[in-house]
Amino acid sequence: MARGGCFYLITCRKMTAPDLPDSFNMLSAFLSEDEHYRASSQAYGDRGIQGLNDALYLFLEHPELGFVWMAYDDADVVGICVVCLAVSTSMGALVAKLDDVSVKTDRRGEGIGTVLIKALKEQLSKEFVTRIDVAVHVQNPKARAFYERLEFQPLNEERLACVI
Repeated sequence: MARGGCFYLITCRKMTAPDLPDSFNMLSAFLSEDEHYRASSQAYGDRGIQGLNDALYLFLEHPELGFVWMAYDDADVVGICVVCLAVSTSMGALVAKLDDVSVKTDRRGEGIGTVLIKALKEQLSKEFVTRIDVAVHVQNPKARAFYERLEFQPLNEERLACVI
């Protein structure tokens, strides 16, 4: 990746306990700033900062549920996403649900999101996960185009939520 005449190597890995502050800051910014997330957050049952904090600790305490995937350059975390694992009855295998994909605002357009998702696909394949599902807000054509470039296919379904 080139930035300001410098080249940065983007590396990706799962969140560990020392990454909590970076993860919290990136995801907190995404959840508070993303207009598409905010438009649906009430239906999701968004619990704000407390919900995010609880989720990050759940991932650390129960890695079988999923993980936070992080992209780093030489200096800092530059991208992040949340991966939850489930069993697909149609595939008879593990699948991943991808949420909260975000690249730092000042780093967008540099290919970081592409590196993040391609590295995630490689990691999930090693873990015998056979599919990644992602939801895209109907008024976010840029996100839809991004995922389609990375070989995601539309399912012609609408996602619904019920907080219990």
